[in-house]
Amino acid sequence: MVARQSPPSLPGALASESNPDALIQMRNVVKTFKNAAGEFTVLKGIDLTIKRGDFAAVVGKSGSGKSTLLNMITGIDHPTSGQVVIGGTDVYKMTESQRSLWRGNNLGIVFQFFQLLPMLTLLENVMLPMDYVNMYSFDERPKRAMELLELVGLEKQAHTLPLAVSTGQQQAAAIARALATDPPLLVADEPTGNLDSRAADAIINLFEELVGNGKTIVMVTHDPSVTERTSRTVTISDGILINEVVASTLPLLTHPQMLGVTQKLERRVYQPGENIIRWDERVDHFFMIENGEVDIVLQGKRRDDVLLARLDAGDYFGEIELMRGGRSVANVRAGENSPVELLALPRADFNRMLDESPLTQEAISRVVQERLKEHKTADRRGKWRLFK
Repeated sequence: MVARQSPPSLPGALASESNPDALIQMRNVVKTFKNAAGEFTVLKGIDLTIKRGDFAAVVGKSGSGKSTLLNMITGIDHPTSGQVVIGGTDVYKMTESQRSLWRGNNLGIVFQFFQLLPMLTLLENVMLPMDYVNMYSFDERPKRAMELLELVGLEKQAHTLPLAVSTGQQQAAAIARALATDPPLLVADEPTGNLDSRAADAIINLFEELVGNGKTIVMVTHDPSVTERTSRTVTISDGILINEVVASTLPLLTHPQMLGVTQKLERRVYQPGENIIRWDERVDHFFMIENGEVDIVLQGKRRDDVLLARLDAGDYFGEIELMRGGRSVANVRAGENSPVELLALPRADFNRMLDESPLTQEAISRVVQERLKEHKTADRRGKWRLFK
């Protein structure tokens, strides 16, 4: 593989990043469009961090702000306010020409409709970004382009025009073009939207391979089967990000319902071993674990604490008490090894959520029955067992 040349430094580069693991940091990003009918705010204070090596899917209904969010990352459009920092560079502190050069060196974009130039061969299409940013020598560029076409399985079609190959092959060629300057970040807007299931699967396989080799990918998609293969899912509703723990913990809610829960959450942090709820204490919140571990413990016959359950990020607790009486059936405390970060939903909002989503109520009721059954089974045997 031809060695990548280092791009020139650009204005807006930061001396250091507040989060060294972050590749993308969006801070309170707002985007408002103005027309004859007035103003319309599409993004409403987006705070988002994408770590290096993430394979992130961005999902949401039509008009929710997905494409506008991607345009903020790529520098194609300007935020009305807020900050976008990518790889330590403040994207919107550069001029248009500087940002265009930065984009060519640091970002690969994959479009839904491929955007290949029809009068150029696949090899020539892949070489274009190298020509634009003057990367690699003139003689090296064909070799580099051929290596990328081999990566996506198109070396035999290298000298073929785009319209002479299948749509899946055109998208593969577009991905090769996006990799032409070896950027750390790929942004894809519905890359499988015009492909059949077999071609779409091949593209996602390729994305997984690229992430495994160190790339970071942010992809807008409407396909639920694709989100099952990404490392995280970012959900946007009405220009606001839904908390990712809410989306994964309560998947049967609609996006507006998830957004409503997100806006009612209280964040709480407990230190290792700190009590969260004591036995027989009134419980007024439904708790979801964002980071860390929570231990559910009971007092045994000899007054020793007995571990009943250990819950991890994405688990929840408090539902038994809220649905069956209000007082805690056990002691709940933060795990011993690190602080725990919780999302707390007040009782009234929890009840409202269940009323608005019978499917969620049914799912949580099943969990309540299973956990109560575990309690009774453990009690009959005179010992406590783990449950989840």
